Amino acid sequence: MAVLNKIRQRSVFLIVIIALALFSFVLADLIRNGGAISQKAENVIATINGKDIDRTDFAREIEKASRSFGGGSNIQTVNYVWNQELRKVVFEEQFEELGIITGADQVNELIKETLSNDQRFQNEAGVFDKGKLQEFVANLKATAPQSYRDDWLPFEISIERQAKEKAYLNMIKAGVGSTLKEGELVYKMENDNVDIKYVQLPFSSIEDAEVNITDAEIKAYVDAHADQYKAEASRSVRYVLFNEEASQEDIDEIKGRVANLLDDKAEFENGKTDTVKGFRNVENIKDYVNQNSAIKFDDRFKFKKDLPATVADTIYNLEVGDVYGPYKDGDFVKISRVVAQKQIPDSVKASHILISWVGLGTAGDTKRTKEEAKALADSIVGVTNADKTKFSALASEFSADSSNKDKGGDLGYFTPGAMVPAFNDYCFDNKTGDQGIVETQFGYHIISIEDQTDEERAIKIATVAQKIEPSEKTINTIFTKTTKFQISAKDKDFEEVSKENELTVRPVNNIKELDENIPGLGARRAVVQWAFNEESKIGEIKRFDIPEGYAVVQLTAKSDKGTMTVKDASLTVKPILIKEKKAETLKSKISGTTLDAIAQGQSQTVKVASALSMKTPTISGAGTEPKVVGTAFALEIGSVSKPIVGSNGVYVVEVTKKTPASGLDTYMSYASQASKTQAGLVNSKVFDALKEAAEIEDKRAKFY
Repeated sequence: MAVLNKIRQRSVFLIVIIALALFSFVLADLIRNGGAISQKAENVIATINGKDIDRTDFAREIEKASRSFGGGSNIQTVNYVWNQELRKVVFEEQFEELGIITGADQVNELIKETLSNDQRFQNEAGVFDKGKLQEFVANLKATAPQSYRDDWLPFEISIERQAKEKAYLNMIKAGVGSTLKEGELVYKMENDNVDIKYVQLPFSSIEDAEVNITDAEIKAYVDAHADQYKAEASRSVRYVLFNEEASQEDIDEIKGRVANLLDDKAEFENGKTDTVKGFRNVENIKDYVNQNSAIKFDDRFKFKKDLPATVADTIYNLEVGDVYGPYKDGDFVKISRVVAQKQIPDSVKASHILISWVGLGTAGDTKRTKEEAKALADSIVGVTNADKTKFSALASEFSADSSNKDKGGDLGYFTPGAMVPAFNDYCFDNKTGDQGIVETQFGYHIISIEDQTDEERAIKIATVAQKIEPSEKTINTIFTKTTKFQISAKDKDFEEVSKENELTVRPVNNIKELDENIPGLGARRAVVQWAFNEESKIGEIKRFDIPEGYAVVQLTAKSDKGTMTVKDASLTVKPILIKEKKAETLKSKISGTTLDAIAQGQSQTVKVASALSMKTPTISGAGTEPKVVGTAFALEIGSVSKPIVGSNGVYVVEVTKKTPASGLDTYMSYASQASKTQAGLVNSKVFDALKEAAEIEDKRAKFY
């Protein structure tokens, strides 16, 4: 009882202790899992102007887009969906701020425009039928509510958004235009002309090697033009490849295995010995090839030019029944046997009329049965056999092959094997002028053979092919070699270890966070993600499995987002600075007040250029020089300019003649054209501007 009394006296204290223990447990769990805030962040793929883009919703859109695109590059799909989401957010803000709304009529009209060519919603005359659309939506809602929610409703929302976007952009376009004065300026830039004499001191007269550019000068230029030299975060790596390729021992083993198929074998089974026919003697050659070869039997006649180039002469000269091999052809070891030969045309010219029936992919709107299609084909061939001149008109009227029905069914010339087997055999087994009916998976073909080129010997060959693949022993050897290299490269210099192992080191610089392709490796997002992982250190090495084997990759450099480094900017900045220094040197060499004196002093000649305009500022003998031409228009006739730094050199010009345009009564057409040009830029420029102004936290690279 004393103990119970003590517990009762301390009950409040015990409750506090238990509560603290529970709180500590929950807090520790939150810390271990990054906390509630962190978990929320894990579900956000980006934040645009304060609006979070949910990771699950984003993934759902990627899945839909991927289905629509039929697969393809995952990162390209990610970027496509990202641009869609970004556009949606920045435009929605504008809609809300300006109070832009759309009525049901606007949305319905846009839906009509979008679906006008969809045959499901057209009447018998091929015109959009609103009733059919309403019936489709009602049926979808009743029978497939999930599809209605996941597909149709988002489609309606996207159409509504398009209507708002159209209204928003139209308002901006209404404020974009050109005045008559601006139209007059456009006219003058096209039609005012000036004639000049000039002396050019080309930049090419000074070798680039003679101009010294320091890193400090490049940095100063970059700092002064920081907006032009912004850099994304980037990484640089280098790697070596370990390809899982078959060794010569593997190839020899495969050749031996294939060679064993050539001759008959005695097999002992159930107390008796049976002879199993080999490739040389087997009678059912097609089944034999299909059972023993990685490439199925090809039941076509081939000319010499169709055979593998390295063995064409040998195989083509074999007699029926002769065998050649084993031989290596690409990624296969093969044995070949000539099974037939005949003389066939090198190519055939033919026309056809395709008669289809319900159920075939070529049927279109036809309702005829297969029996009705056969009767129609028989009827047509009866007519064309009696009067060949009617073939073209009947093809235009009845053929289901829209690619050539308007050409009278003309297929042009084609070589053996270009058509499906039954069609091919008819054309090459019969003679010019023959007509007949052939059935294929496309329907009944009424074929007319128009012409056949000279006949040549063609052979049918049976080939057993087995793919050249590395053995398990070779695969294990390559893995061991890769592992040893990886261990050595961690302790020594990557380049030196590569040389010791006779491996080629391949550097890849300036990889961006959302890049997918690594030159020489293809699509390798795993490499990019590893390179950008905060825990990956410069010098760190990692092995990646690739379809060809392994790539051992070393991270060589990290560059954060900001201004370009001197090294990265040098490629574009150095030529600019070289040109600037050349310009100063050339300007300092100019002396004299006349063109003749300047030209003589620099061993140049005075050149002439006529009818220059501001719109096309190209100077004969010098190239495109807008600054030089613009300066010439500002000079008086007879005036000599000061040195002008152009695109291709330093110039001194003298204006010899000015020819103003005659002028127009009105410049409306020029103003209108200028307005259209500006309005045409609105769609892309507005989105670019909104995107540039947006505050974006992009985490895509973390998840994809």
